[in-house]
Amino acid sequence: MVVVGAGPVGLTAALLLARRGLPVLVLERHRQPYAEPRAVHLDDEALRALSDAGVVEDFLRISRPALGLRLLDARSAVLAEFGRDPGAGLHGWPQASMFHQPDLEDLLRAAVEAQPLVRVERGAEVTGLEQHGHTVTVHLADRSVTTSAVLGCDGANSTVRRLIGSRMRDLGRPARWLVADLRAADPLPVWPGVHQVCDPRRAATFMPVAGDRYRVEGRLASGEGAADLPLAGLLASFGADRAELVRVAEYVYRAQVADRWRDGRVLLAGDAAHLTPPFIGQGLGLGLRDVHQAAWKLAAVVSGEADETLLDTHQAERAPHARALVRLAVLVGALMTGGGRSAAAVRRAVLAGIDRIPAVAAFATDSRTPPLHAGPLVERSGRAGRRLAGTLLPRATVVVAGRTCPVDEVLGAGTATLTRAPGGGLAVHAGGRRTRLEDVGGVLTTHLGVARSVVVRPDRIIRSAS
Repeated sequence: MVVVGAGPVGLTAALLLARRGLPVLVLERHRQPYAEPRAVHLDDEALRALSDAGVVEDFLRISRPALGLRLLDARSAVLAEFGRDPGAGLHGWPQASMFHQPDLEDLLRAAVEAQPLVRVERGAEVTGLEQHGHTVTVHLADRSVTTSAVLGCDGANSTVRRLIGSRMRDLGRPARWLVADLRAADPLPVWPGVHQVCDPRRAATFMPVAGDRYRVEGRLASGEGAADLPLAGLLASFGADRAELVRVAEYVYRAQVADRWRDGRVLLAGDAAHLTPPFIGQGLGLGLRDVHQAAWKLAAVVSGEADETLLDTHQAERAPHARALVRLAVLVGALMTGGGRSAAAVRRAVLAGIDRIPAVAAFATDSRTPPLHAGPLVERSGRAGRRLAGTLLPRATVVVAGRTCPVDEVLGAGTATLTRAPGGGLAVHAGGRRTRLEDVGGVLTTHLGVARSVVVRPDRIIRSAS
């Protein structure tokens, strides 16, 4: 297997593929790792990919729980506040975590270096792709490599996307933002969640990241440059004016999804396949979901366990999911920061007291994403199937033969069936074995609801329920 791109999505993909027994060559055109932070947020669903890649415990050591969202007006008065419990959610981790991306990439590189089936080659720029039957020839500047499949994780300016004739389709207008990364020797006296300034004239975001790091972002109006944004005043409004300014960069946030995710045995994932505004923090999470759901399919096809049609489900499942989240990010951004003075007045009136409505507060902090669409690997039929199929099974704590562990350890690496056992309790049928388990806290039993049985895919997505 060849993975193009050694960012967090590409390195996670390499680890996932190697843990399924595939040798992986990672090709990266840049000679040195990109040292600047970009992504700062992951939800607990996305951590399922890091868990299966074997690095989630390391990630928890470099991250911190994200404690909610506070909406502010132009004068920094609080319009609404949605707190989030820092404790473990359905999957055993905080529902949302903040982190410094270079720290994540450091731990992924360390894991890759310790994995004998993965080799990373830097300064290797892909110039062409040719497919012949079940092989792909990857052309580089100085040689060619023949492999069983290619996964393009090479970012927003993806070479792999261009080579397969795929184009990005716009789902919203691009927006220019100035991003400043900060460090503070002593913790800043700020509310520990994300602050969103809902000012149409100067939308801004401030957030504690991890450790001594913070980030502030301000939207640039048409015709404005970095010097036009009153950064000092923005920092002062958050009590961060004494923090060290580490970096200032201008970004163009886009809302796009590729029109083609696959050509034969060449697949796209991550920013090569989709770009999203930052308002719901799903940029990196989408990419990790892509490779978590693609890795087992590629392994099955390359090993001969499944035919090529299994790869048809990559775009069929991932593209609608990506479009749904990108559109949601566009909508949330417009609701929080769009319009003019009249919109700001309406926003203030609507938000007054809304954070005290339990259903709204739960929605604002919920980390669950939409279920996958129905298809060959998602059978949304029957009452239980319509509710559960396409969703992620909770990574609940269970007891097996007196040992406490996450249910993922019992599910194994392949497809498994979770059933209600006769006389109570639950059982997992996987790898030709039946394992009785105790559902600690009733998380799985509650999640199953009326279902007597669910089939769980290798990526922990529920395939069917009855």
